[in-house]
Amino acid sequence: MATEGATIVMVEGDGPAASVEAAIARREHDAALTLCARQHGPAIGRLCMALVGSQADAEDLTQETLLAAHDAFDSWRGEGSVRAWLFGIARRKCARHLETRTVGRAKLELLRDDADPSGPDPADAASERQLAARARRALAEIRPSEREALILRYAGGLSFREVAAACGIDEAAARKRVSRAHARLRAELGAETEIGMETDVRSNR
Repeated sequence: MATEGATIVMVEGDGPAASVEAAIARREHDAALTLCARQHGPAIGRLCMALVGSQADAEDLTQETLLAAHDAFDSWRGEGSVRAWLFGIARRKCARHLETRTVGRAKLELLRDDADPSGPDPADAASERQLAARARRALAEIRPSEREALILRYAGGLSFREVAAACGIDEAAARKRVSRAHARLRAELGAETEIGMETDVRSNR
């Protein structure tokens, strides 16, 4: 997305994040955008996928996030990391996108298993629909900030550190939000909420 003639300058000793900050400081916005796409694009994509539940939409929103960041580089004042700033833009883009869609589509990713190639059993399909409906009702009762953290963690597969960056909080607070949301959901749905969650917890400790 960088325009012809843009120069990417790496700052030795300061690491890749510093090179983005340095490019912004020098008002080399095309170079900064290229660096952001390379270094943070995949993480932004995971965040968008977690929130909207569609790979195609997530890719579009990732592009929109990066373009919005390019337009807003002049307003960035270096408070916090570039990554957290980009995640904040992505969250707002996703929130606006979700306003135009059926509520709950992304949330259902929490409990959906991989599809069986032989086709689902009718009884199993009915049970899954009932569980999904119960999950939607339970999720609607969870505090929005905790619900978002839960979706980021389990639907998006983000680490607690990434959840924290996406939500603008520290890692300890992110863990608390996920734990509280999980406890509330488990209280409503019982052991069924453990589908896909316990494996995730064990593999990401």
